[in-house]
Amino acid sequence: MPTLLTTTSQSEAPLPLEGVRVIELGNYIAAPTTGRLLADFGAEVIKIERPHTGDELRNWRLQKGSVSMLYRTINRNKKSVELDLRSEIGRQAILDLVRDSDVLLENFRPGTLERWGIGPDVLHAINPDIIITRISAFGQTGPLAERPGFAAVAEAFSGFRNLVGDPDRAPVRVGVSIGDSIAGLYAAFGTAISLFQRLALRDAQHHATTGPDQTSDAEPASRSAAPNRMVDVALHEAMFSMLESLVPDYSAYGTERERTGGRMEGIAPSNAYLCGDGGSIVVAGNGDGIFKRYMEAIDRPDLAEDPDLQTNAGRWNRRDDLDAAIGAWTLTRTVSEALNTLDAAGVPAGAIHTAADIVNEPQFIARDMIQYREVSTGEETLTEVGFPGIVPVIGERSLPIRTLGPDLGAHTEEILGDRLGMSTADIRMATKKD
Repeated sequence: MPTLLTTTSQSEAPLPLEGVRVIELGNYIAAPTTGRLLADFGAEVIKIERPHTGDELRNWRLQKGSVSMLYRTINRNKKSVELDLRSEIGRQAILDLVRDSDVLLENFRPGTLERWGIGPDVLHAINPDIIITRISAFGQTGPLAERPGFAAVAEAFSGFRNLVGDPDRAPVRVGVSIGDSIAGLYAAFGTAISLFQRLALRDAQHHATTGPDQTSDAEPASRSAAPNRMVDVALHEAMFSMLESLVPDYSAYGTERERTGGRMEGIAPSNAYLCGDGGSIVVAGNGDGIFKRYMEAIDRPDLAEDPDLQTNAGRWNRRDDLDAAIGAWTLTRTVSEALNTLDAAGVPAGAIHTAADIVNEPQFIARDMIQYREVSTGEETLTEVGFPGIVPVIGERSLPIRTLGPDLGAHTEEILGDRLGMSTADIRMATKKD
């Protein structure tokens, strides 16, 4: 059974998750995001994809060729294996991989693995230590467990979507798959703490059986209380957990939060403002001390000294007046001019960046948060394509991206043939290759 950390023959220190083997049965964004995070920090992530078509993300936002930049990004640092999970030979291949793996990720509709004969009971019978991380719309239990749903539905169900947009219009979505991504983060966190717990229990068992007062056949201390090896992430719960005091405020005071556009409920002034050059900035001037400096910086000392505006509650009541004053000031200045003035006054502010801004921003560059790689679209090879770096930073700069999302089946022979010892004929059957 693999251990959490292994040594490396390279001169540099091993990555934190080197030695961890992950089987990813994910599609789209949620589970693949979990796999990406684990792979970024050294885990060997074996991504199982449907023969011929692969993960549908290969075609999302596809602009050229047959493989999207979205797929190359979300599935970096992984290995791709084509495998028909509905076939008996495909099922057996998964079971063989499970024997020497640490984690299995999946984001199918609940019950799918069980129908395929590779549910948790079967997997744990083969490998009691394997951690099974499952992501679904509503979780593995409860009255809605079997209902399908993408992140958009989960964002609405959680209450998150109701807070996004302007109060006089229907709720809107943010510009990324936020529900999938946050669920993926939680799943990675749950997986990591489960790996940590497993290692801690092994250490405890070792000390219990080898300590000075123990005999070699002593019962391991934790055997009677084996940990749960299941991580169950529901998309709607992941988003619900982001809503801060939404329910406590309602439970305590009957308060229903409303959409506030670019503002944050109960906090003022904090908003986005258009500048004279067509760009926009965000300014967070809601602290009591900051507010006075802020108003003086925009040539409104009258507002700085207004007794009704000395507390956040008073400023929230006058939020429209404040935004009008700030907006009038920013419209007479470029983004750079406005930010220079606010920075000199110690007022937190920043430009609203586009992709074109980000790739030239010194802060991103200094921490290797834009990493350039040669990448194939499936039809042509593009050079110097920027990809987002690895977060969090351990040390001073992002870890390097080792590989981009792989071509479909690029590692099928390595994993099924070399590792599992399957014959060429069996591999063809498992991948539906004629």
